[in-house]
Amino acid sequence: MKINFTKMHGIGNDYIYVNCMEGELPDPSGAAIKMSPRHFSVGADGLVMICRSDIADAKMRMFNADGSEGRMCGNAIRCVGKYLYDNGICKKKEISVETLSGIKYLTLFTDECDCVSDVIVDMGTASFAPESIPVLTESELVDGEVSVDGKRYKMTAVSVGNPHCIIRVDDPSVLDLEKDGPTFENNPLFPERVNTEFISIVGDNEVKMRVWERGSGETWACGTGACAVTAACVKNGWCKADSPVTVHLVGGDLEIVCSSDYKITMKGPAAKVYDGVFDYEDQNK
Repeated sequence: MKINFTKMHGIGNDYIYVNCMEGELPDPSGAAIKMSPRHFSVGADGLVMICRSDIADAKMRMFNADGSEGRMCGNAIRCVGKYLYDNGICKKKEISVETLSGIKYLTLFTDECDCVSDVIVDMGTASFAPESIPVLTESELVDGEVSVDGKRYKMTAVSVGNPHCIIRVDDPSVLDLEKDGPTFENNPLFPERVNTEFISIVGDNEVKMRVWERGSGETWACGTGACAVTAACVKNGWCKADSPVTVHLVGGDLEIVCSSDYKITMKGPAAKVYDGVFDYEDQNK
């Protein structure tokens, strides 16, 4: 089976996008596992199927590099919007995309060539309720002390459609995430595993962040992670509500606004890298 795909990224958070408007891949989990390894295959943080929807302009299904299906990805959904518009599938500046975390609404901005350059996403409302994340605590975990691999950390747990925990540190750039990331991802507090963001406050409404994503490891960027970080910063009083927060990630910057009632919008770029064809059968030899 040959899979036609497009490689795209949102500030370095790269996925393999497959047009599934005429039918979904028979084994998207297996395809993600085979196509995602860097150096040995296409190389990506995962695979995204762009599908038909009965309730929105399109549906997005995203699979992590380990084959697990994710509920939502903020960087990926911006690229879905670009794909739909640039390929003439949905030639509108305001579009809706169905995800496992509900319908998300996108506003598209185009360049002089009428190609999408930036996208604003209405990310919905962040929740700190333990059952929505889920996290096994009796009350909200907000800058609470927890033990991970024998060490004590201050952690804030939040859902933005998928689970996140935020750890404030002096400097995220010096951390060994290959060593520390899996211990957070698989902490028993989080029965569905968790995405972990390590942050420092570097200015007024300005945050530096590195992320360890469940199922993919460290990625250059995570849109939902940046939203979760901003919500956590507002909750803890580290950043101002209803005002743009610049989140610096390894791959670039995102602009996040979190209201006082934790409704979130995200603005960032979307970029196409190339089109290709993957011979699925050859990978089994």
